[in-house]
Amino acid sequence: MKPPIRYPTPEKHAADDLAKALAAQGVPTDIHNGYGLTLVSVWVGLVVWCDGEWFWWRSGWDDRRKRVIYARHPAIDPMRAARRVAFRYADLRRNPPEPAITGPLRAGAEDTRQ
Repeated sequence: MKPPIRYPTPEKHAADDLAKALAAQGVPTDIHNGYGLTLVSVWVGLVVWCDGEWFWWRSGWDDRRKRVIYARHPAIDPMRAARRVAFRYADLRRNPPEPAITGPLRAGAEDTRQ
């Protein structure tokens, strides 16, 4: 018995188009698909989610509200979405995010940072 033929889901198809558009701009990506979402991993702090209708990604932080700000773009327009993601990628490369862990990893551990 032959295994069933698996066709790309709408979210995977849209994410593949985004990844191709990003590659054309020199932005490397890695794609992860499953459970109705496809993730396009671009850089530390930059993952684009796709549900087949929308792309969305973290675009900043609201200090006043203490919450993440997200950008989104229709999945039917991967070229323009790629341009926006590429701008965010360039920004993150110029100004990398601070590490989440800034102190010793466990209580009583010696801090050896200089």
